Amino acid sequence: MSATTPFALIANATSLPWAALPVWPADEFVTATAAELQRGARLCSWFAVPEGEAVVLVAVIAFDADNTLAVGRSLPFGRSYPSLTATHPQAHLFEREVWENHGITPEGHPWLKPVRRANRNAPANGEFFHVDGPEIHEVAVGPVHAGIIEPGHFRFQCAGEEVLHLEIALGYQHRGIEEVLENGPHRSTLVQMETIAGDASIAHGTAYASVMEALADMEAPLQAQWLRGIALELERLANHTGDIGALAGDVAFLPTQSACGKIRGDFLNLTAMICGNRFGRTLVRPGGVRHGLDPERAAQLAERLSQALAETAQAAAWFWDSSSVRSRFDNVGVVTLKQAAEIGLVGPAARACGLVRDVRYDHPAGWHRFTQAPVAVWPGGDVSARARIRTLEIQRSGELLLEQLANPPDFGLFAPIAPPAPDAIAVTLVESWRGEVCHVAVTGRRGHFRKYKITDPSFHNWSGLALSLRGTAISDFPICNKSFNLSYCGHDL
Repeated sequence: MSATTPFALIANATSLPWAALPVWPADEFVTATAAELQRGARLCSWFAVPEGEAVVLVAVIAFDADNTLAVGRSLPFGRSYPSLTATHPQAHLFEREVWENHGITPEGHPWLKPVRRANRNAPANGEFFHVDGPEIHEVAVGPVHAGIIEPGHFRFQCAGEEVLHLEIALGYQHRGIEEVLENGPHRSTLVQMETIAGDASIAHGTAYASVMEALADMEAPLQAQWLRGIALELERLANHTGDIGALAGDVAFLPTQSACGKIRGDFLNLTAMICGNRFGRTLVRPGGVRHGLDPERAAQLAERLSQALAETAQAAAWFWDSSSVRSRFDNVGVVTLKQAAEIGLVGPAARACGLVRDVRYDHPAGWHRFTQAPVAVWPGGDVSARARIRTLEIQRSGELLLEQLANPPDFGLFAPIAPPAPDAIAVTLVESWRGEVCHVAVTGRRGHFRKYKITDPSFHNWSGLALSLRGTAISDFPICNKSFNLSYCGHDL
């Protein structure tokens, strides 16, 4: 499918000269991108790069079936362009973001409002969509929530208990990460990458390191790639286990809630065995990793991992054997396969709708080129399917880890890395536990970052949560929300 595309084709975690990107006038660029999406590609990233008083639009699209990425750009322009969202809803947040950050209007966009900011950097909670009718009422939730949770605002349009429409407003903790990355990399850049979404520190750290290696035209040593893969799967295990426990808590099934809270900590402690930090910070760096894993600790890690996996399997069995749990999850918060494809869902949320969409399988890079990706797909699109995916991924990632720990490579932990290439673009995708992390770096003539674009999986998937509430009782919002478990800070860049 990708062989005839007019875009420049690249593999994951590679770079090419900026001048090698095909260029179109803005309106033709939108038409060319729409044509690729129409025939099965999907949008990984869409952003603007300032060029004098104008901007250049850049698109990164994925041909998953061909294990190929494609990149193109527009000629510089200054005011507006025809909206891609009008025909492809998966572009709607990307285009709103470009408009918010650069004042470039996507003409024909159906709901153009800020993504993260409004007046003077206030949260993006301006005008909300309203449903008219004598029996309609509106429910506003947040941004301050009960318990320890990040800020976000949820505006429900309801008829009685039924949700007709949910609109989600974020931006309450806009941190300016992409802005401070410009003219980098800086000494603090890696630390900032690891805090994009704290529970996905390894995924974002790996994406950044891979971008830097692509710009230096080198690869990390094999043992470093192997350790990154181990750490990514441990990150997946810890968070999926925590989510199963949280879902159990939301339906008052206390045995699994209590067990998973403890087991999540066990998985986090395994990551600490590798690098001294439970969230994997300081492990990954451009050129390799900072810490090794000697045979004795690898054997100890495998032993503890086996025990934690057995305990997780038991906690999940209690969970799924309960008819009260199944009755609360089945046919609740449904997102159809068609909707998932249209809005560009990624990660477990996409796979729970029946989409075979996993970077480890579709665009393998690093150590995943040498392993069989443990992809789990469960059709249904409801809360039950999203919980089932987590259960399956815990099992399959655990099996992969035990296999890998029994056969560690011995080919170095770090290789010297050259400065970033000038006037180039690099793209990296990493399958975090929430889904696809996409990092794109555009360098200038001195190799500094002209633009560093980050797309956390939550950016794609918040729209899925909104859709899952349509036709659902408002009392089901907590379990729908928990079944996606999206990142506020990963969105609020």
